[in-house]
Amino acid sequence: MPVEEITASASGTWTLGDRTVHRMGFGSMRLTVDPDRARAVRVLRRAVDLGVNHIDTAAFYVSPGGPLRVGAGSPRYATELIREALAPYPDDLVIATKVGPSFDEANRHRELGPAELRREVEENLRRLGRDHLDVVNLRIVRKAGHDSVAERFAALAELRDAGLIRHLGLSNVRVDHLDEVRDIAPVVCVQNAYALDAGRWADELLRVCGERGIAFVPFFAIAGAGREAGTGGDHDEAVRAVAHAHGATPHQIRLAWTLHQGPHVLGIPGTGDPTHLVQNVAAGAIRLTAGDLARLG
Repeated sequence: MPVEEITASASGTWTLGDRTVHRMGFGSMRLTVDPDRARAVRVLRRAVDLGVNHIDTAAFYVSPGGPLRVGAGSPRYATELIREALAPYPDDLVIATKVGPSFDEANRHRELGPAELRREVEENLRRLGRDHLDVVNLRIVRKAGHDSVAERFAALAELRDAGLIRHLGLSNVRVDHLDEVRDIAPVVCVQNAYALDAGRWADELLRVCGERGIAFVPFFAIAGAGREAGTGGDHDEAVRAVAHAHGATPHQIRLAWTLHQGPHVLGIPGTGDPTHLVQNVAAGAIRLTAGDLARLG
């Protein structure tokens, strides 16, 4: 008897803004690394076939260069790959994008000011081929002391009022940033680096998001401290032991642990490998025991 394929529905659902999404989504950053555009298109279509209806992206996800600082050949934008693979878009698909950082020709990073954010929103619209964006996250660089996000968030709220954006989120923030924008516009999600063994200062932020009904969307949940470089094979003993007990990979256990941190936590693991995609989606079906969670820490 053939084994039934595990889809994203196994991860459960969450209401993101006014749309219901499966908690296991897909992150598009690493799609840009492979010069084979057809392979990236196949991975995206396969993700949707597996029930993924929440895709994370950004106009600055591009190779060569971009946040990964790798790649060769002509520019490959994640947003354009998504359009090529999935337009016309399924009715239930939510595409969340980010604005805020910019990379110049020398690959130097800087933050965009309020007046520049509309241009970034319009670039996302153009590359995705949309007349509105489902979710836009304001991505910031945290600084010591008071680093206000209000002016930039208010600029995005104006674009929301104009109909270019449906919902707003924040990325790479603290609880005080959430508090600061509370009276400007609703925040539907927070996207931060967070993993079993990295970014745990955000445990409080995750808890507060749950109390306020805000989705918490970790990136680098698999890579952890490896961040853009990705994860190596040096998983600790606890992760390997729990993986063995569940007949799973260590990567799958890291994803399962992430989803177990609360019903409002959404996964967006990214890959350009179709085999890894299937494994990532299947991780949404893993149910860790209290003993597993205690062992993992």
